[in-house]
Amino acid sequence: MSAHPLAGVIAGAARFVSGVQVVWLGSRPQARQTVYFANHTSHLDFVVLWSSLPENLREQTRPVAAQDYWESGLRRKVAVDVFNALLVPRGREGAGGQNGASARASETIDHLVLGMGDCYSLIIFPEGTRGTGEEVAPFKSGLYYLCRQKPGVQLVPVYMENLNRILPKGEFLPVPFIGRVAFGPPMAFDAAEPKADFLARARDAVCSLRQS
Repeated sequence: MSAHPLAGVIAGAARFVSGVQVVWLGSRPQARQTVYFANHTSHLDFVVLWSSLPENLREQTRPVAAQDYWESGLRRKVAVDVFNALLVPRGREGAGGQNGASARASETIDHLVLGMGDCYSLIIFPEGTRGTGEEVAPFKSGLYYLCRQKPGVQLVPVYMENLNRILPKGEFLPVPFIGRVAFGPPMAFDAAEPKADFLARARDAVCSLRQS
């Protein structure tokens, strides 16, 4: 699938607004199926991360975005029609109990695996919701279960800096700031590694890319 013509325009605008500096630390862009996993502090995150990839990789990379924010109106057209994003529901505590939550989580992972197919890469935010930018929250289990179903994909940690200052939570107009997107060395998935250890290692890989 070719990228929508507006994707390049919006991505260019996002790069201009964010003044983003892109660095590859111990890695380089590769044309292979990849899961880029990053910290999450701003609604600009997936657009800026996507735009930071080389043009030949963007067409094969799908952002994963929260359905409750991006599911309607202009937001949906931008996310789905322009960026080919996969919209997923965010879990709500107490809705259907533990069994219901587990079933929804399993359906979400199946949705992501289907959306990846054999060629698409993903951009995901394992914290599950936006943080303050001061620290990276513990990762939720989705990244682990996705890797169990797609063990051969390349895993690339990404740290995004200052985007929360450019578009603070609750604000609609961006503030001039210099952003930074750092891609780190790929990490491997080991099915024998306990889930908690894998998630902690993945979070550490993201945090290690922080500059300040």
